[in-house]
Amino acid sequence: MSKTEHTDKTPKSQPIQRYAMQKVLTAVNANHITAFMPGTVGQIFVKKGESVKKGQTIIILECMKMDNELTAPFDAKVKTIHFKTGENVVKDAVLIELG
Repeated sequence: MSKTEHTDKTPKSQPIQRYAMQKVLTAVNANHITAFMPGTVGQIFVKKGESVKKGQTIIILECMKMDNELTAPFDAKVKTIHFKTGENVVKDAVLIELG
């Protein structure tokens, strides 16, 4: 196969739509910060009752040897923290509730 040949059957002029059917994940409740995959709670940066700003890092979820920063989607107050640092969580577990 030469370098100019395409390995897929999509014509060169059309973009590849590999992710066209990918499911878009949306929170059931916008006030819930959830685990997007199984992992371990690495660090929690907020306390119950504390005000947070949009984009502020709230918690770190360690998944597959990576630290993932979960941020506040909007300005709010922390209502409840459901886990402690070092605890394992399953996918879609509610980590923090905002109010």
